[in-house]
Amino acid sequence: MRLKLMVVDDEPDLETLIRQRFRRQIREETLDFVFAHNGLDALARLIEHPDIGIILTDINMPEMDGLTLLSKIAELNNPVLKTVVVSAYGDMENIRTAMNRGAFDFITKPIDFGDLEITINKTLQQLTLLRQSSAEHDQLIALKQDLNTAKIIQQAILPKVFPPFPNRKDFDVFGSMTAAKDIGGDFFDFFMIDENNFGFVIGDVSGKGIPAAIFMAVSRTLLRATALKGLPPNECLDHVNNLLCSESVSSMFVTVFYGILNTENGIITYANGGHNPPYLVKTDGTIDLILMTGGIALGVMEEMPFSSKTLEMKPGEVVFLFTDGVTEAMDAEENLYSEERLVEKLKLSHSKDIQEITKDIIDDVFLYSKDVPQSDDITVLTFRYFGR
Repeated sequence: MRLKLMVVDDEPDLETLIRQRFRRQIREETLDFVFAHNGLDALARLIEHPDIGIILTDINMPEMDGLTLLSKIAELNNPVLKTVVVSAYGDMENIRTAMNRGAFDFITKPIDFGDLEITINKTLQQLTLLRQSSAEHDQLIALKQDLNTAKIIQQAILPKVFPPFPNRKDFDVFGSMTAAKDIGGDFFDFFMIDENNFGFVIGDVSGKGIPAAIFMAVSRTLLRATALKGLPPNECLDHVNNLLCSESVSSMFVTVFYGILNTENGIITYANGGHNPPYLVKTDGTIDLILMTGGIALGVMEEMPFSSKTLEMKPGEVVFLFTDGVTEAMDAEENLYSEERLVEKLKLSHSKDIQEITKDIIDDVFLYSKDVPQSDDITVLTFRYFGR
């Protein structure tokens, strides 16, 4: 790296000596020198040349001495600007004061140019490390900002207005996704396919972080676009699976549960692509596991068959969908939250409105794992059928 070094000294012959001693480095453009004659002049030069990396300054100078200059430089709070002081041999009091004010190193007069070159090289090595560290820090800050932007975008594509269909009296729906990292791989979605058919989906992408978030966005978009064509759930998953397999990235896959509620008669037609089976919460607090349909995760293998099943909801009943971030949350002893605990909590909350049911479960998961960092996205989708 090219280094710009400022020499601050009131001796008129020093500039000529330094240019002569370092003529090769100046010619090869590995060193560039700026000269100042006192502390005030040096501060002005710093403004003119903000890329100065090392300051070599005498202590005893007119107008502003080297010790005062050190104090002014310290106020700049620039970690990639290093100062080396020059003082008379044996002047330990001033040297000690200079070091206390932030000097990186010192050399003594008369200047030994061999020693000066060693000191410059040593300081340069330190500067190189500091500049690399500063650049990496800036990159991390930029990445953090990008992640925050990605988080905002991801949250924007998930439903966030509740109730989403305020004019509908035949059902209500509520969902929540809490990412384990800045961005997550879980998603939920719902939509009206037509006046009488309500589509709902929950998914969990393999992996974490940015790759999972991108795959999540693609999966969610494909599912919604395909589902809005009105295809039966099994055909919808079949189509999306083939699309994901044809564009497979790093062997990623997504588990999906997709269902359609007929709001006229309460019949749900659904297909499961390797996802945790949801629960049907009955009005008396009984909890039934919704049967699997035999499908595997989407994106694993093309032309895999998916089957559909049906169930009939009675007015007042609730369907509770979740990802494994709920049941696989762990306490400090690495015990899982478990489906058994989830079922018991649902029994206690079954008569509440769906937003309260969702909140009760999520709060209980975080209470259970309060001493352990969240390791997986926690996503819940809940809806209640009221009938007509």
